[in-house]
Amino acid sequence: MIYILRLIAIAIFAIVTFVFGCGYCLLSPRNPKHVYTFGRLFSKMSRVLGIKLEIRYADGAEQVGSAVYIANHQNTYDLFTVSGAIMQRTVTVGKKSLVWIPLFGQLYWITGNILIDRANRSKAVGTIGQVVEKIKKNKVSVWMFPEGTRSRGRGLLPFKTGAFHAAIGAQVPIVPIVCSSTDKVRLNRWNNGVVIVELMKPISTVGLEKEDVRKLLTQSRNIMAAKLEELDQEVAERNKH
Repeated sequence: MIYILRLIAIAIFAIVTFVFGCGYCLLSPRNPKHVYTFGRLFSKMSRVLGIKLEIRYADGAEQVGSAVYIANHQNTYDLFTVSGAIMQRTVTVGKKSLVWIPLFGQLYWITGNILIDRANRSKAVGTIGQVVEKIKKNKVSVWMFPEGTRSRGRGLLPFKTGAFHAAIGAQVPIVPIVCSSTDKVRLNRWNNGVVIVELMKPISTVGLEKEDVRKLLTQSRNIMAAKLEELDQEVAERNKH
């Protein structure tokens, strides 16, 4: 019964948000402020899923200016968890195919997010240049999932280089965002416990060159892997009570 009620609640929320959201965004289409508005709105649905969501900010994580945010990508629940950490004037970078998802795809595009063609390497490389230009020209931040796909309970997957090329090209910091594991969340369970999302300290890219991409990638992934393990241990202890 809980499972069915939650599915109905999510469906109603999605339809209302997508329909009215697209109408609202038509007043100022592709304005970066919309991503923040709807990201925070989606995170409110975590309560309906029985999740107690906690958003944490490391020292300096809230006063960064333009940056490249990188987050672990787990499953569909990301829509209702890590979305709560989206910062002002931040747009996300996603697959071009997302635009074909009914209602969601149209809202994703009109809110100002960046779509890339991952199937075409030359276009994807060109898009990184566009991301760099957008950061510099519009003074925005971008949010990317460096794993490139959902991990689905497999831990932190290998990172792709796009986010790190963008950060170095724009000479803006990398800000890691880590969400504790959500692979055990179940729609038919009343209480799904605590989920913690933490924005970590910025990693400077000042003076770095293309040759430093792999080093920056490795550094960022090691920091995120350690934080994910730490958060999962804390969540496991807290959810025992």
